[in-house]
Amino acid sequence: MAPVENEIKASALELIGNTPIVALDRLHPGPGRILVKCEFMNPGASVKCRSSLHMLQEARKTGELKPGEPVLEVTSGNQGCGLAIVCAVLGHPLTLTMSQGNSKQRAVHMEALGAKCVRVPQVEGTYGNVTLADVMAAESEGLKIVEQTGAYYVNQFNNERNCESHYNTTGPEIWRQTGHHVDVFIATVGTAGTFMGTAKYLKEKNPNIKTYVVEPEGSQPIRGLPITKPLHLLQGSGYACIPNLFKFDYMDGTLSVTDEEAVEYKKLIGEKEGLYVGYTSGANVAAAVKLLKSGTIPEDSWVVTMLNDTGLKYS
Repeated sequence: MAPVENEIKASALELIGNTPIVALDRLHPGPGRILVKCEFMNPGASVKCRSSLHMLQEARKTGELKPGEPVLEVTSGNQGCGLAIVCAVLGHPLTLTMSQGNSKQRAVHMEALGAKCVRVPQVEGTYGNVTLADVMAAESEGLKIVEQTGAYYVNQFNNERNCESHYNTTGPEIWRQTGHHVDVFIATVGTAGTFMGTAKYLKEKNPNIKTYVVEPEGSQPIRGLPITKPLHLLQGSGYACIPNLFKFDYMDGTLSVTDEEAVEYKKLIGEKEGLYVGYTSGANVAAAVKLLKSGTIPEDSWVVTMLNDTGLKYS
């Protein structure tokens, strides 16, 4: 008798990726269609699980990170949660530095997974509103710890493997799950890893696919506008600078979203679609609706975007 197959996963690492795509036909019955990638279904409840796994696996392959060695990262929370899962399974002590302006739920989540979270006082932001200066303060504290301990610094903002993770997984999944029917891809930008990797893959498959970056209103450096509102609700994105990993080659345009629009669509995604997500997810969907109603793309377009994380990460 042939052995009976089972579907048991070897570890939490095998739960990362292959997230479903859902149509938001109740929230947006038309024109066109909005399709969302449910990244909150990753084990760390965000899209950052993908890059966390790839960056550490590749560092281990090259010998940059040896078994049992400590790891450090500067995070707004989601990358930290993803890294905490990977480090727990692979056996690496993990320290994370994060601005006190980022939601405390993220620190609770990271520490529940065995990581140490150092919450760094804000320089100019307020709780829930984190600026580039606040991120730089967290980075400065992180680099001190690297110098003291010799920990492997993941460095998500400058690590090309961040983009690779989405080129290898997110892009191919979207292409397969939509039956190769993608007209537009849009995404908020923090490190730019998700946008760059996914946009590059999709444009290689079909150069006619349009790609748009979503920026907070008043913090639109990719569009080339002066920064008038560095404080906004989109934690983990819109840091008022062009990320080092960002390349204009794969972008067709930018879209802006106000805090009020992000909050409105975060609420609508819950009430109309039964999905409780974070503020950047609300911003992505708000931008998709605006684009479809703008008349700048064909009205029957399928727009794919990301639900980056769960609403449970916010207070």
